[in-house]
Amino acid sequence: MADLALSPDHAAPASEQDQAAADAPGQPTHEVGFRKWLITITVITCAIMELIDTSIVNVATRQIAGNLGATIDETAWVITAYAVSNIIVIPLTGFLSDLIGRKVYFSASVALFTGASFLCGFSGSIETLIFWRFVQGIGGGALLATAQTVLVETFPPEELDKANGIFGAGIVMGPTLGPLLGGYLTDNFHWGWIFYINVPIGILATFLAWKYIKGTKKPLAGRIDYLGILFMAVGIGGLQIVLEEGERKDWFASPFIVVLAVAALVGLALFILRELKTENPVVDLRILKNKNVAIGSALRFAFGVAIFASVFLYPVFVQGFLGWNATRTGLLILPGAFVTGMLMGVSGALLKKGANPKILVIFGFGFVIAYEILAFYLATPEAGEWDFLWPQIIRGVGFGLIFVPVASLSLTGLQGKDVAQASGLTNMLQLLGGSIGIAVVNTFVARRIADHRVELLPNINLSNPATADRYQAMLQAFQGMGHSLNEAQRMAMGVLEGTVSTQAAILGYREGFMLIGLVCMVTIPLVLFARFKKGDAVAVGGAH
Repeated sequence: MADLALSPDHAAPASEQDQAAADAPGQPTHEVGFRKWLITITVITCAIMELIDTSIVNVATRQIAGNLGATIDETAWVITAYAVSNIIVIPLTGFLSDLIGRKVYFSASVALFTGASFLCGFSGSIETLIFWRFVQGIGGGALLATAQTVLVETFPPEELDKANGIFGAGIVMGPTLGPLLGGYLTDNFHWGWIFYINVPIGILATFLAWKYIKGTKKPLAGRIDYLGILFMAVGIGGLQIVLEEGERKDWFASPFIVVLAVAALVGLALFILRELKTENPVVDLRILKNKNVAIGSALRFAFGVAIFASVFLYPVFVQGFLGWNATRTGLLILPGAFVTGMLMGVSGALLKKGANPKILVIFGFGFVIAYEILAFYLATPEAGEWDFLWPQIIRGVGFGLIFVPVASLSLTGLQGKDVAQASGLTNMLQLLGGSIGIAVVNTFVARRIADHRVELLPNINLSNPATADRYQAMLQAFQGMGHSLNEAQRMAMGVLEGTVSTQAAILGYREGFMLIGLVCMVTIPLVLFARFKKGDAVAVGGAH
């Protein structure tokens, strides 16, 4: 049977009726004073931990591979496993919160994430590490979407923009801090500490979440949509694996990628059909009939492409071709991230005072486009910290202006469980946008580098007078160092070919930056179709 009826155990017990009544629509459920800020700090810390772990492993793959006796391709599954379980769980958070209660679900997820983090660090084989990373992603998936829902319910409607600003600051800080923290811990300690660092924070967060977060079980009408869960796991999970592994396996030249792509396509098609037709969908896609939710989801997707692709491309360029280490790279990203965090608070205040949200979003994407253009011109072998500092700050300004109005747009006017459904869906689309953005930009840059190398190779033909003069100068220099003629010839030609490879890479990365800017440019017209209404707020009655 595809569906099984819910047992009476899933209904809210009689002892919880008073609480359930308090959570009913029309009744205030918002926190005040010290408790409000304690909840805020708890859920934001959890969201940041979850996002840090999406990128913290990226800088430690070589150390992990060497220590566990694995290949780089095998170690890449440590990243893929987390991403797959994470993106499957995120859209299910609304359903699971209703099923077992938000308090229980969030607290249990923090505890699962924390325990899996410890076991990741303690792993003695690559297979064990991949397994616990998958489990860690299951726990982490709840921390992002549920954190936003809890914030929306904690703050009164008139402070919705403030709540989204706080959440947005955490979203930006997580991917930014990941490589920096991972690089520092890996360079100075054992790679296991990139996981152990979650443990004390997670234990404290589990205690605070259990003590202060509210939310009872909600009786679910009808049957659990097991088929919908299965189709979503196959579709979204398969797509995520294709995006993570495609470039390493040469995309559709690999039978593994072809099979997964077909499975993902079929799974997604069946998932969409199932969720639109079934009476009790596990992910309510019908919420996209709300124009603002649909446009907000598209903007969150584009935001995910911009933030994750640009955060991915910049470190790869400066570490691969300028020779920077992870710590130096991460430190230069931090000022822009802090600017983003501060501006999200400013954006919330401006919206509260009646600022036009469309203007903020358009200017925000404009700043991101300006960053990509600057990065295009500054991507040279001579670039230093100062050359990239101001562009990073400009990008930070853009992200700070975009997120708050877009997040508020996605949730404005929703009631009850629709808040959690929209939060899970938009957060999933943002992460999916990031995965697609990274995969597309990575493949685009790799292929453009190959194309430019083919175009530039004729320039090192020794029949070219300028090339011949440079070759002869290097030949004499290497011979003057005591090398034989054959060695000097080989070394001189190697320098020339290395110069061509470097120039081809620079041209490829420049075009990668411009591609991200183009995505932002194409997204801007969507903003014009959004209907921002001053005074709209999320109605959160019953959203527990």
